[in-house]
Amino acid sequence: MHNEPMLQRPATSPGLAEAQRHMRQAWLAFVAVSVCLLAAVIFIAGDYGQKRAFAEIEERALDDVGLKAALLRAVLERQRAVPLVLSGDTELQRTLETEEVGAVDRLNRKLEALAASTRAAVIYVIDTDGMTIAASNWREPASFVGSNYGFRDYFRLGMKDGKAEHFAMGNVSRRPGLYISRRVDGAGGPLGVVVAKLEFDDVEAGWRASDSPAFVVDHRGIVLITSEPSWRFMTTEPIARERLAELRESLQFGDAPLLPLPFEKRGATDNGNALIRVLLPGGGTRDYLRVEAALPSTSWRIDQLSPVAASTNASIRETRLIALGALVPLLSLLAFLLRRRQLGELRALREQIAREELEARVIERTHDLSLARDRLQDEIAGHRQTSEKLQTVQEELVQANRLAILGQVAAGVAHEINQPVATIRAYADNARTFLDRGQMQTAAENMTTIASLTDRIGTITSELRSFARKGQLEAGPTDMRDVIEGAILLLRSRFSGRMDALDISLPANDLKVLGNRIRLEQVLINLLQNALEALGNRPDGRIEVTCAASETSEVKLSIADNGPGIPEQIREELFTPFNTSKAAGLGLGLAISKEIVVDYGGRIDVETGAEGTIFTIHLKKA
Repeated sequence: MHNEPMLQRPATSPGLAEAQRHMRQAWLAFVAVSVCLLAAVIFIAGDYGQKRAFAEIEERALDDVGLKAALLRAVLERQRAVPLVLSGDTELQRTLETEEVGAVDRLNRKLEALAASTRAAVIYVIDTDGMTIAASNWREPASFVGSNYGFRDYFRLGMKDGKAEHFAMGNVSRRPGLYISRRVDGAGGPLGVVVAKLEFDDVEAGWRASDSPAFVVDHRGIVLITSEPSWRFMTTEPIARERLAELRESLQFGDAPLLPLPFEKRGATDNGNALIRVLLPGGGTRDYLRVEAALPSTSWRIDQLSPVAASTNASIRETRLIALGALVPLLSLLAFLLRRRQLGELRALREQIAREELEARVIERTHDLSLARDRLQDEIAGHRQTSEKLQTVQEELVQANRLAILGQVAAGVAHEINQPVATIRAYADNARTFLDRGQMQTAAENMTTIASLTDRIGTITSELRSFARKGQLEAGPTDMRDVIEGAILLLRSRFSGRMDALDISLPANDLKVLGNRIRLEQVLINLLQNALEALGNRPDGRIEVTCAASETSEVKLSIADNGPGIPEQIREELFTPFNTSKAAGLGLGLAISKEIVVDYGGRIDVETGAEGTIFTIHLKKA
């Protein structure tokens, strides 16, 4: 047969051109979907990254503001102790009572030393008229000594309530601070007030070293302490005009205009903390996350502004890069699969065109191919029948092996049954005699013994009937204790004089494997029978049977004997059918046993030598 040139359609055939047009449209759609998907992923990843950054910033800010609040409270408590201790000082009380020059001089020096050790801005003592009689700054030009502070709230409230705290701008020093006062009581009544002024320069300097501005506001929203000096005495909310006039007239905050802070609210986090934009003095803006915390033992509140731009931008970039790092390879894979599919479609289309052109040339061979197909189907049917016959033969071999075992134990079983039957007859005759004599109790005991003997016969015959049953037995949870006891029951009649060689460690009742009791009994009977025959009449013959679960979800059943071992000439083909060292054996027992164990997903391992043989059956744990 000579080869004829293959006829091909032109590349510009209508079908091929239409397919190429559809492919271009598919690529345009893929690109459009990819762009939309990339845009959506970038947007979603950016939003997620921003929220994640806000959460991290918020967590750090809450920790920071809590720490600042704790440190500030510690500073306040240390300064509060100074007026409290001085108010009970007897020397200070006598000085207020007498106002002697020597006593006042000693008090000035004492207050000076105490202010230096406690780091108070100034400590001074005021009499009942509001006049300062002693102060720690008595040496300085701006000394408080001789100044009247009777108009101050900390003096008036201190004289009235016994103690007071008042944040204000100093009249002399023009420096803001917290005035903590305690009333000094004598035997005849109030003697005056001792005051400690606390300035927060060190606290503000520590806050200023951070990139996160912080400030403290009172119950009216007025900034008292701040890391940004320009924000001092500004307000978080606009103050009413009437209230504003009162505050300016009181001179508590000097001539401060009390304007609102340059904050613009931009939103809030999921936890309710505000996102604000701060107007900078130079005209720019900066975004912050604002968190706040109450200052214990005061009516103040501490606020902290944490910058968000750098962290959020970095988080957004990182999240987008991760998202793109996952999406771009996926889109690349989809593009590769789309291209491969299109190439496959083109190849299939070209092959279809070629097939259509070759149809006319292969019609004459269709009949031959049909005949070949029919012959092939017949061969397949023949192979199927052969396979079914092989399965049937295998089952019959298993049954034959089982019946062979039954034949071997039949005589022993008959003897095992004859003994209970003869005993039953004797007990029945005795029971009739006891009934004639009226000995009902003894007759009832004989009847009970007869019932137990019939149960024993029933157990033996039931085990034989079950073992002789033919057919494919499905696998299921099988108790290994029942398997071992059933096999021993069937073997006891045949090897009644040699069963003492068995050393059996019965497993727990709940140790179950995947299999069938009858088929597994057949395997165990084959192995035990081989072991007993290998021992012969040796007086020291020993067979150990153990069963336990392993760490790999398997159950191992071991039969170990101390016989002479398996001959070397049959060791390599031990599980091959018709391979045996017994004169009367068929060589099917081990082959069938292996097939049964393999059917249930297990295996049989063999170790043999001059000191004996160990068969280990591995079964799946149910």
